[in-house]
Amino acid sequence: MTDVVEVDCRCPRREAVELAANVIKRGGLVVAPTDTVYGILADPFNPEAVSRVYRVKGRNPGKPLPLLLGESHHALRVVTPSDAFWRLAERFWPGPLTIVEEPATGLPSHLASWGRIGVRLPDCPLVREIARLVGGVLVGTSANKSGRESPSTVYDAGAQLGNNVDLYLDGGPTLYKRSSTVVVLGEQPVVLREGALPSEEVLRVIYR
Repeated sequence: MTDVVEVDCRCPRREAVELAANVIKRGGLVVAPTDTVYGILADPFNPEAVSRVYRVKGRNPGKPLPLLLGESHHALRVVTPSDAFWRLAERFWPGPLTIVEEPATGLPSHLASWGRIGVRLPDCPLVREIARLVGGVLVGTSANKSGRESPSTVYDAGAQLGNNVDLYLDGGPTLYKRSSTVVVLGEQPVVLREGALPSEEVLRVIYR
C-alpha cells in the first residue's frame, strides 16, 4: 500500500516536505494538496518521471502538463515571460491562475516538444517548499485519471490512482475545490479554462 502522510498545507512539517522532495528527486510521484485541487507532483526535468505521470493519468503522451513553482522567478527556468505575464503574476500569485507562455530556450527535448508551457505559483506553502527543494519547478497536474473529475481530497485522488504513485500527502479538503483558471498569452490572450479565478479579472489586468 502507498504511504499516506498527514500534512498542514499552510504550515507543513519539515519532515513531510523533505520526504516528498526526496521521493521526487528519485523520480517518484507524490500526490499532494494544492490550493485548487490535489495534484501529482514530479520532476519535470526527469523524462522517465514525466512519462510515468502520463501513464498513471492515462493522458496522451506529449500533451503539456502544468508546472508549479517555488517562487515566481523560478518561471524563468521554463518560460520566457512577457510584460503581461509579470502583471498577472504580481496581481494573482500565489493563487489559482495558470499562465501559459513561450518556452525558455535550452529546455530538454521532452519539455521543448510541448511548445507553450503553463506555470503557476500555488497558494500552498507545502507545495512551494517541496518545489524549492527540487530546484524550483514541479509537474503539478491534477491527481485524476484523464477525463475524470479533479479531486479535492486525498480520498478522491486515491480512489482514482490507487497504488500507482509513491506517496500521498493528506492535507484535508483543498481551499478552492476547483481547478485553476488558465490564460494563454500572446498577441490575442485568451482564457483557455475558467476555474477558481473569474476570467474577467484576468483580462482586466492584461488590458489595463
